[in-house]
Amino acid sequence: MFSLETYQSASPVVLGVLITLLIASGVTWTLILAKSFQVWLIRKQNVKFRAAFWGAKSLQEAATLEGHNGPAYRVAQVGFETLKDLDVESADDLRHSGDRQEVLERALRQQIQKERVLREAGLVVLASIGSTAPFVGLLGTVWGIMHALTDISKLGTASLEVVAGPIGEALVATAIGIAVAVPAVLAYNFFLRRLKTSSNNLDDFAEDLIKVSRRVTFKKPADATKPGEFVSSASASAAVVRNLKGATA
Repeated sequence: MFSLETYQSASPVVLGVLITLLIASGVTWTLILAKSFQVWLIRKQNVKFRAAFWGAKSLQEAATLEGHNGPAYRVAQVGFETLKDLDVESADDLRHSGDRQEVLERALRQQIQKERVLREAGLVVLASIGSTAPFVGLLGTVWGIMHALTDISKLGTASLEVVAGPIGEALVATAIGIAVAVPAVLAYNFFLRRLKTSSNNLDDFAEDLIKVSRRVTFKKPADATKPGEFVSSASASAAVVRNLKGATA
């Protein structure tokens, strides 16, 4: 009853709706696979780097870790670069203005926001497909029923044999729309939850990095025995740590 030959004789609107839903389904499952791999990879990278970071004997050693990637690594590198700029160079621009810890916090917050934007890629598409696919299918159903009723009126009879086929075929568009929307909505909710969890973990890591940086500072080139060496600083420990919670909300 729902053969390809039957739909070839359907109205162009119904065929367009079905093709659109099939394309949306392909996009949905492509994004689900891509985002699933992204979640797995980022989790693996963050776990690996955080283990190496906290296993380092000093902040100097942590700043020279190699062979890592991922959001936590990039956030840490931004923090290290900011500390170098503040403690080695006497920068007087707006970017480096303010208290040392405030500048570091601002740099980390900006990087966390960038990481969030990268993680959000594709979520808008999933949300759009999940919210519109049922209505697109309903459009195909309504138009198909109108087309079927027109054909029935031409035949001059409304028997069950004449009505069941065209109406049933039109209702398939709604079923396909729902089938496309459900995976998109479930995937969107899952990846949004993972995004919030990952952002909170980055917030916690950035806050810990700020606390660790309070105990060290970068030597001036004139005083350092090695370029860019971290040393203890009692004055730096008096700085106030600001909470990064909500920076990426």
